[in-house]
Amino acid sequence: MSIGRPPGHRYPDRVPDPQVVDVELERDRELRVEYDDGVTCTFPLLQLRQACPCATCRGRRDLDTAPYAGSSIEAVGAEMHGNWGIAISWSDGHSTGIYPWTHLRAWWDAGLD
Repeated sequence: MSIGRPPGHRYPDRVPDPQVVDVELERDRELRVEYDDGVTCTFPLLQLRQACPCATCRGRRDLDTAPYAGSSIEAVGAEMHGNWGIAISWSDGHSTGIYPWTHLRAWWDAGLD
């Protein structure tokens, strides 16, 4: 018995993800990411901090607990992770989350909910 694609089956063509062409971080306000398809996404820092993708913050959200309880936050630093994403160090001392470019774009496209 052979396992594989049926005769004549073709995988659908994959559309490449938009690539990041520029990133600007206003440490007390927002992160702006520009993609090569002309879309510029603007993320308020408090929303980014609340949406931190690290395991600890995801676990807190799973328990209906906010990862960060403050009403404002600042970015004290950021580190690019190549074509993959950005890590932000926060004024509350948290710095373990890496925000993938594809996730940021999907979040933007979905309306930042």
